[in-house]
Amino acid sequence: MHHSALRVIRDEHASLAAMLQSMLQMIKRGPDVDGKHAPEQYFDVLRAMLFYIDEFPEKLHHPKESDLLFPRIARVAPHVMATIERLESDHMTGEVRVRELVHLLMAWEYLGETRRAAFEAEATRYVQFYLDHMRLEETVLLPEAEKSLKDADWHALNVAFATHRDPLNDKGARDPQFDRLFTRIVMRAPAPVGLGEP
Repeated sequence: MHHSALRVIRDEHASLAAMLQSMLQMIKRGPDVDGKHAPEQYFDVLRAMLFYIDEFPEKLHHPKESDLLFPRIARVAPHVMATIERLESDHMTGEVRVRELVHLLMAWEYLGETRRAAFEAEATRYVQFYLDHMRLEETVLLPEAEKSLKDADWHALNVAFATHRDPLNDKGARDPQFDRLFTRIVMRAPAPVGLGEP
């Protein structure tokens, strides 16, 4: 049976990884480029990126994994239960962590350079945490799902994940409510991250 749910999950992971790497590139560049000070645009792009992470993966992607995929795998492959528990713990703390990042970013933006290092350090830790999380899903759980789940499981998962429309994935029609966010990130982020002025 065709496992379109796995394709959706992997595509969403790829979109999210690209966003996380773009965020790190933005942080490395900083708001000053070639003597030009553009903090408003810089902070606006980072806020938009963090909003995407909070709005799509945390509210749509993770719940479907937690509610639909993980229980099915746990039922047929109890030997990966420790991995599922770790991933569930990540899901439970992810939303709090991204909101804390937004707070740290705003502290830097509003209170100045003394708050920059705290944001940069936590953002770097967060990106590594998220990349490790996705890698664990893709190297342990998804192969186990392919090996162990039955056609009825795949049918339910394919139907559920078919309703996903990642706002930043250009492989299909984007959700119109996210077009403004997509445009804001791509058009305002400086090259090579986006299409804005380098």
